[in-house]
Amino acid sequence: MDRTLLAWGLRRTRRAGQGLLPPRLWLFTDPHRLPDPRAAAAALPRGRAGVVLRHDDDPQRAALGRDLARICRERRLVLVVAGNARLAAGLRAGAHLRGGRWAGFPRRAGIVTSSAHSVPDLRRAARAGADLVFLSPAFPTASHPGAPGLGPLRWGAMVRRVPGIRVGALGGVDGTCLRRLPGDACQAAGAIGALAP
Repeated sequence: MDRTLLAWGLRRTRRAGQGLLPPRLWLFTDPHRLPDPRAAAAALPRGRAGVVLRHDDDPQRAALGRDLARICRERRLVLVVAGNARLAAGLRAGAHLRGGRWAGFPRRAGIVTSSAHSVPDLRRAARAGADLVFLSPAFPTASHPGAPGLGPLRWGAMVRRVPGIRVGALGGVDGTCLRRLPGDACQAAGAIGALAP
């Protein structure tokens, strides 16, 4: 686990259960880069982080979801589910929208996060009422080999075009590169490898 990223996530953050602000530190599951995210979720700081369950095409997704929900309850972490309203409801988890689109989720489902890859996505997520939007890829990432990242200047400029929403960085994020993003614009960080134990 990237200790610099962890320290950034813990600085000036509320415990996940205290108040309405979502945590600053988020583990994103990934069936290829982190096939079994249970140990990574269990290593997250108690009450100070969240987990975004993706694993969309995994036939064992429901079982993984149940295990992650148990870990999140025990450690007071926030859990959101991408792309499956029924699973989210069954796990009593929040929703992770894609590009600000509700796609079957009820309009309020606990904490709501969203992905975004463009300014229109950011605006759609803001209209959808997302509590936190992850703009990606902030930097080149192993999830999309060879694809360019937005970089600090473009990432910050895109965030500033949609004021009034909380935006986190995703894509190639670790404790070192996170410092390159504008601190006033970056409210959270999502990671896969940097949060693996």
